[in-house]
Amino acid sequence: MPSSRVVRLRSVDDGVAAHALREGVTRIRSELGVTPDFPPDVEAAAAAAAAAPRVPTLDRTELPFVTIDPPGARDLDQALHLERRGSGYVLHYAIADVAAFLTAGDPVDLEANRRGETLYGADSKVPLHPKPISEDAASLLPGVDRPAVLWTIETDADGSRTDVRVERAMVRSRAQLDYEAAQRAIDGGHAEESLMLLAELGRLRLAREAERGGVSLPLPEQEIEASGDRWRLRFRELLPVEEWNAQMSLLTGFAAASLMVYARVGLLRTLPTPDPRDVQRLHRTARALGLDWPAELLYPDFIRSLDPSRAEHAAMLVASTRLLRGSGYAAFDGEMPAEPQHAALASEYAHVTAPLRRLGDRYAAEVCLALCAGGEVPEWVRAALPGLPATLAESGRRANAYENAIVDLVEAGVLRDRIGDTFDAVVVDVNDKDPRRGTVTVSEPAIEARVSGERELPLGTDVRVRLAVADVESRKVEFTLA
Repeated sequence: MPSSRVVRLRSVDDGVAAHALREGVTRIRSELGVTPDFPPDVEAAAAAAAAAPRVPTLDRTELPFVTIDPPGARDLDQALHLERRGSGYVLHYAIADVAAFLTAGDPVDLEANRRGETLYGADSKVPLHPKPISEDAASLLPGVDRPAVLWTIETDADGSRTDVRVERAMVRSRAQLDYEAAQRAIDGGHAEESLMLLAELGRLRLAREAERGGVSLPLPEQEIEASGDRWRLRFRELLPVEEWNAQMSLLTGFAAASLMVYARVGLLRTLPTPDPRDVQRLHRTARALGLDWPAELLYPDFIRSLDPSRAEHAAMLVASTRLLRGSGYAAFDGEMPAEPQHAALASEYAHVTAPLRRLGDRYAAEVCLALCAGGEVPEWVRAALPGLPATLAESGRRANAYENAIVDLVEAGVLRDRIGDTFDAVVVDVNDKDPRRGTVTVSEPAIEARVSGERELPLGTDVRVRLAVADVESRKVEFTLA
């Protein structure tokens, strides 16, 4: 379930804009107290662990796995292979086995618990684990044997899950595909059968999602072009294979949650029912972007009607992330949490498919491995469960702050030469304490920012606004009513 905005560099040179971008990212890291560097003892422990992993006895290297990730990615968490079985499907989903390299309480484990998750933004990354593990020994790179947590999930002809098994195994990826290459192969009809089945099962899983009233946001990536003294920001068109790929991760997360709920022990990803006021605010945002959202059309159905390849639709999807506020984790051991469901997905759900980038996935996977093996959940996992929600909540706040700061930096850079220009906008929020202050959404470029006026702001109304502030150093963008 994508839950954050990703800003990637599309192109960059050594000009003024690129220099300002890198300086801005450096300031953000300093303000948040984060760094891509690891202490020497952690680096040394990672190098030693990378050279001596715990190797599983089960060998599934005969399965022709592939990975599908952004171009140039090195921290490859997931590799997949699909096959037909009768009228249904079998998903073999290999997940990087970080626990094959770490021991509870060792320097790498302690540092990972301090970091919580990998931070992404522009051309910067603050990783959860040192590179010898995250981008080499544990990563599911092509052509090399790797220890993995192997999920085998069977479905019927409609794509509904009928069985799940998870075990440790050695696997070997045959190819590292990027999204465009995978989509071209599928569209051209010359992809391997496994990729063709990904398209089939992906569509079926999207249909099952619609039936249960769930929705997963196909969040677009924003791409920056920093050339000379100019910044440009655009949404990258999402490809169908990205949604199909995401559905395999969701299917695995649902399977993991069902195992843990049945055994009454584990770690769930949760989300409360959205506040109606946030839904109303999204209606106003849709209007600002020129989108028709009839009052009788439910939010999940509206989201499914959007085309992420269109800039205004992409902006709407990004704005919809406000309904993910309140997401968190619930750990349990014996007594179920009061609110175990993920409201957006309309089901119990767990994170287990990105352990190189998210701390909690490693622990949830260990619970599922133990349950499927008929053994006891490891004591180091049980001991950690009560404190994990707070640890992950803190890392989530830090990741959101990092992401939002980079978005603010880029938006200020895009607009910095347009001080005094006027724009069409809609007031989407008004400050409760001072109705002369609030938030507007500008349709082009698709930016949401603060606005102020000499009179009370007309909530939900079309307005003309003038750009008053676009400061890269402070990362501020502010408008006034024209």
